[in-house]
Amino acid sequence: MIQTFVFYLFATLVIASAAMTIVARNPVHSVLWLILAFFNGAGLMLLLGAEFIALLLIIVYVGAVAVLFLFVVMMLDVDFAALRAGFARYLPFGTLLALVLLAEIIFAIAAWNIGGIDNGVRAAPTDTSIPNIQALGTILFTRYLFIFEAAGLVLLVAMIGAIVLTHRVRSGTRPQNVSQQIRRRPQDATRNVDQPSGQGVQL
Repeated sequence: MIQTFVFYLFATLVIASAAMTIVARNPVHSVLWLILAFFNGAGLMLLLGAEFIALLLIIVYVGAVAVLFLFVVMMLDVDFAALRAGFARYLPFGTLLALVLLAEIIFAIAAWNIGGIDNGVRAAPTDTSIPNIQALGTILFTRYLFIFEAAGLVLLVAMIGAIVLTHRVRSGTRPQNVSQQIRRRPQDATRNVDQPSGQGVQL
């Protein structure tokens, strides 16, 4: 009973967070709603016994991808009003694309329920004595090692790109000159003045 309640609670929060991610006007709020959707999705994965996918959602998607989105949205000077201006123009194409994706999902579910594609075997045989994380780790570092390393290289390039965007040259800013600050003497920063009373201070 408690598992059913928790499942519907997480599922409702995932749907609500996903809807708020799309509906929210502030892009920072959209990323925060997306992070909440990832956390609730991780809860659903834990209920299904897929603890590896749950940890993946929290560590990779929340800890890296969503935070990267958040920093990019806050640091880049993007005119979101101009981006929303073409919403009505692309609405028919977006609706058509959504209908195509929905039809594909319906066909996939129907084919899964009918069966017979792979002689009735719907899942790869697994050893129940081995945890999911250990089984996935064995496959990743043996059969899919090069693909795993390529994914890490892609994430490294994305991180370098974020750093380059952050440290780009901006006009109208005064960068810090550490060597000039170190060379500055106290007598260059202050000046002792015998100021007469009744007169203003001359700078």
